[in-house]
Amino acid sequence: MTNQNGNDEMEIQEQPNEIEDKHILVQFKNENGETLGSSFDMPINLSKEKLQLLCDALLQKDEKTPYKFFVDNCEVTSTLADSLDKEKLDASEKVLDIIYQPQAVFKVRAVTRCTSTIEGHAEAVISVAFSPDGRYLASGSGDTTVRFWDLQTETPHHTCKGHSHWILCIAWSPNGLRLASACKKGQICIWDPHTGKQVGRALQGHKQWITSLSWKPLHLDGECRLLASASKDGSVRIWDTTLSQCKLVLTSHSQSVTCLRWGGSNLLYTGSQDRTVKVWRADDGVLCRTLQGHAHWVNTLALNTDYVMRTGAFNPAKATIVPLEDKSSMAEKQQQALDRYNKVKGSSPEVLVSGSDDFTLIMWHPETEKKQIARMTGHMQLINSVVFSPDTRFIASASFDKSVKLWDGRTGKYLASLRGHVSRVYQIAWSADSRLLCSGSSDSTLKVWNMETRKLHNDLPGHADEVYAVDWSPDGQKVASGGKDKVLKIWRQ
Repeated sequence: MTNQNGNDEMEIQEQPNEIEDKHILVQFKNENGETLGSSFDMPINLSKEKLQLLCDALLQKDEKTPYKFFVDNCEVTSTLADSLDKEKLDASEKVLDIIYQPQAVFKVRAVTRCTSTIEGHAEAVISVAFSPDGRYLASGSGDTTVRFWDLQTETPHHTCKGHSHWILCIAWSPNGLRLASACKKGQICIWDPHTGKQVGRALQGHKQWITSLSWKPLHLDGECRLLASASKDGSVRIWDTTLSQCKLVLTSHSQSVTCLRWGGSNLLYTGSQDRTVKVWRADDGVLCRTLQGHAHWVNTLALNTDYVMRTGAFNPAKATIVPLEDKSSMAEKQQQALDRYNKVKGSSPEVLVSGSDDFTLIMWHPETEKKQIARMTGHMQLINSVVFSPDTRFIASASFDKSVKLWDGRTGKYLASLRGHVSRVYQIAWSADSRLLCSGSSDSTLKVWNMETRKLHNDLPGHADEVYAVDWSPDGQKVASGGKDKVLKIWRQ
């Protein structure tokens, strides 16, 4: 009997040694499938840290970048052996592909507390937006005013009066020098954040209210002159904001145009209540293709390059605690924006995701084809907002079913549901390093989610009513939120 136990013990001891001694052929590859060096033999019990050192040595880069490693879409969290199933362990003569993914060099700390509750608006705050470098904050409200807020002292800065109806949307120009606001009367005003004064005449032409605004990306237009607007009247207009006049009117949608994106290859993407997404050439207004697939209104559009086009020449990795004035010339900023755009986009075409009242999301390659890449199902109510993470690897969607869902930014594969809100989720915002996500809901709370654990990181109660608008500053330091209780809240770590 003892002898038998002794043998068992010996067998148990031998097993880990067997794994320790085992070697496997591996090949490092990046996300696009390009190989790094040649395949080589290495022990199977190599830790994640050792893989990091190996990868650094093969890449021979000066700056150290943190990496994540994946085998068959399974992340290596401790050792390589733990991430492999038995078949892979036994098939040691086959070459094992290890995919390495660079992570953001900088780290954004989660916001944990409300540093100020700023009163000023007389009606609900419908939209909040940080400028591309995070120096300024603007909000639009049902009281017909746009307000700029001083982020150093967290007090009201300028109150801009020019509209005569609720302000439904605001948009910063990618160089941060102008803010556009649009109201329920169908009028657009352009504001200077330094002075709070209106620039040029109000842009008028839409017959009904305006649902969405989008500036031409900085890498295509160093001056940031051109602005596109979508309206309930079914048309899209392109404006020259310097001359305060309409350049083009795009009409092909048969119902209200609900959302609009100006792509990095100078195409306009519009989603409508006629259940289609249309692709237009921005230069001459020619309709390129119509993307069909949704069974109900299209509510929201997101491009995988949205964040890099929003921030323009500003690189969040170089953010400072006290924002510095960028002294670069217009041409230099345009070049910086182009370099950043090309780096994020890579060699593949832009990816567009549309969210709809039919509870589904559809992924497209709108530059090249009208066939859908993936249909993403799982939400039980309409989808209100969809946003790509800054590194383009994740898509987050917010729904009236009280959940936020995460999807793979390349394939559209479902990854996780973030549950915690007890009512409709209205808006979501990513941190600049793609490691955190903040959501605002009609349950009056904000919630910060951790992408590593896919769980709730912080619960931020404080608003007295529904939270309509949420934004995370591109420098990563603060979150702003606004809603039905008419106040603006600023949250920091």
